[in-house]
Amino acid sequence: MTTEKIDGVSVSTQANVYFDGKCVSHGITFADGTKKSVGVVLPATLTFNTGAPEIMECVAGSCEYKLAGSDAWLKSAPGDKFSIPGNSSFDIRVTEAYHYICHFG
Repeated sequence: MTTEKIDGVSVSTQANVYFDGKCVSHGITFADGTKKSVGVVLPATLTFNTGAPEIMECVAGSCEYKLAGSDAWLKSAPGDKFSIPGNSSFDIRVTEAYHYICHFG
């Protein structure tokens, strides 16, 4: 099931802008201190590095992704999630705007 809205959070009004505007996100914090980000990746092929483990949840659009150490490109569409280990990276290929929630581990 695709997440359509998130209630009861505080939102950082300052956007995180990466790759010359090809990725824009806003941090959100839940009452229990859990942090996530919501954003969009515009058409591009990019490499993201992770500190903590992450789960990327597609809420609209789609992408293809390739985890570090893999040669396989996998598709992520609305309702799909994929996990990235901490201190790793992943490549993402976007041909239509990919809207996501990033869950930090």
